[in-house]
Amino acid sequence: MNQIRAIQKLNEEELKNGVTQSGSWHDEYRDSAYVYVGGFDTRLTEGDMICVMSQCGEVEDINLIRDKETGKSKGFAFIKFEDQRSTINALHFD
Repeated sequence: MNQIRAIQKLNEEELKNGVTQSGSWHDEYRDSAYVYVGGFDTRLTEGDMICVMSQCGEVEDINLIRDKETGKSKGFAFIKFEDQRSTINALHFD
């Protein structure tokens, strides 16, 4: 089962069992400033991603996912912004 399906299943279980907001796994991450960015050209580096994503706000951290054997980018990353408002900007970034 891939990660997205696992998260969807967890969400469905919480809804089915009537889990409250404070008891949900979402509560732990409600103030998170990390976003998933995927589907980009695998030739882009961390520096390239920072240049692009800084249009949404101040980038504090980037975790560009790379192949363990080749070191090549897999075309997705997790980016942390200075504040959550920037994550909202990133979600609407085109």
